[in-house]
Amino acid sequence: MKAMILAAGRGKRMRPLTDTIPKPLLPVAGKPLISHHIEALHAAGIRDVVINLGHLGEQIPAALGNGREYGVTLRYSREPPEALETGGGIFQALPLLGADPFAVINGDIWSDFDYARLTRQGFAQAEDQAHLVLVSNPPHHPQGDFALQDRRVLETDTQRLTFSGISVLHPALFTGCKPGRFQLAPLLRRAMAEGRVSGEHHLGGWCDVGTPERLQTLDRRLRSRADHHDGV
Repeated sequence: MKAMILAAGRGKRMRPLTDTIPKPLLPVAGKPLISHHIEALHAAGIRDVVINLGHLGEQIPAALGNGREYGVTLRYSREPPEALETGGGIFQALPLLGADPFAVINGDIWSDFDYARLTRQGFAQAEDQAHLVLVSNPPHHPQGDFALQDRRVLETDTQRLTFSGISVLHPALFTGCKPGRFQLAPLLRRAMAEGRVSGEHHLGGWCDVGTPERLQTLDRRLRSRADHHDGV
């Protein structure tokens, strides 16, 4: 399985930090946030990773290179100055991702989710077009996004969970799309309405690194965890 890390966002809520550095390169526990994803993908046996580039994007390949240091192959999908949004960015990168289902990771989250689960389980049904990892609703998003019933993801108003930013997508989800800016969410909702989206509830660690305060909290948390392990 290949993977794509979405790293083209402007990161406006992270300003002024993101005025000079793209959000995926912001340091967390001594290394760039995106490095945590790459290392976790490598640990899961995923060796081919695509990263889309937008705001200050050329800093990312300058920092990460071709991925050799991580034991993976990194390839880059460069977007125009006005980034292509989630859907448009993935659609542009499809030639790099191939014809099989691929993992997609939002570059501005952190999680201890085991990406190997994505490579092992596959789609629950042959006609599925997406598999979403959902998490319990954080304080800043109490209303959630989607419901999960019998491992199927639905757009209902009851018992909603939050989309973690971790998924497996089938290229068929983008059938009929055209190059340009568009969001991923409408495609997912269409697939949900057709009964083609499975899901799971991750009960472990997860953080939407959307503000400087959350970045600092995550940094302290991971450093404390590392110190604890070092002391054991």
